[in-house]
Amino acid sequence: MKSDFKYKMVISALRLFAVLPLPVLYVLSDVMYVAVYHLAGYRKKVVRANLEMVFGTGDREKILKIEKGFYHHLCDCIVETVKLLHISDKEIDRRVIVTNGELVDDIINSGHSVVLLLGHYCNWEWVQAIIHHFKAELVGGQIYKPLHNKVMDEVMLKIRSRFGLECVPQQKTVRRLLDIERSGRHFVMGFISDQRPIGRNLHNWTDFMGIDTPYAVGGEVVGEHVGARFLYVDMKKVKRGHYSLTFRPIVPDDNDKDPNPYTRSFMKMLEKSIYAAPQYWLWSHKRWKKHRTSPSAR
Repeated sequence: MKSDFKYKMVISALRLFAVLPLPVLYVLSDVMYVAVYHLAGYRKKVVRANLEMVFGTGDREKILKIEKGFYHHLCDCIVETVKLLHISDKEIDRRVIVTNGELVDDIINSGHSVVLLLGHYCNWEWVQAIIHHFKAELVGGQIYKPLHNKVMDEVMLKIRSRFGLECVPQQKTVRRLLDIERSGRHFVMGFISDQRPIGRNLHNWTDFMGIDTPYAVGGEVVGEHVGARFLYVDMKKVKRGHYSLTFRPIVPDDNDKDPNPYTRSFMKMLEKSIYAAPQYWLWSHKRWKKHRTSPSAR
């Protein structure tokens, strides 16, 4: 009962903010930027270390420009995510332009499910708007990692299911997707696949952004099991509050004979997106905390 009360309080407060038009929310985002970056210095050491690992330490001006751009964008993402509690289908479709949803329809109509691989790039929470652009009959969803805080977990589930997508917990991914296939239906399921593998699942490594990096293979393993097709969600920030989204087939390198070639090809595609506009990636994540030589990574 106590957690239900807290949830109602939090969701009610967020809805009050969500009612505000986005231009007003962006003013709040600018204020938040000052607090988060200049006053609190939220994860600034992590962000700076990650940027220097990728871009080196020689060009301090470049590092600072990306760093500040990242924090501005992070604050925008926060208010944009809250806005999902009060945004019309018409407005979200105007702000997220999808150029080739018919590619997904063609795959579904050919008898295959679709695994979407994406990263913490641009505003991944707004990717759920893609469901409006599919005409084929399908089950749309996203895989998520439940939060430890039950109240915030409920809040995020509410936000992430705004457009009817099914939120599937990580630990139930295989069972749920197999159930969909066995029922004679097909799915379009999003996997955010640029995070560090959890626990001791540090068995797969590749070069990412010039750094030896462990990667998760869940999306590819499940997709291969059901004969799914793999697409990269190529998202770009056109301007503040406006994004373009393109589905691109993930084609493994012919010379890549190791397991999980689709995931490695996805990471190369994501890497290209990040290099093009690095301020829009989630640099505050401790992506390179583990190393292949550390005991827990063996």
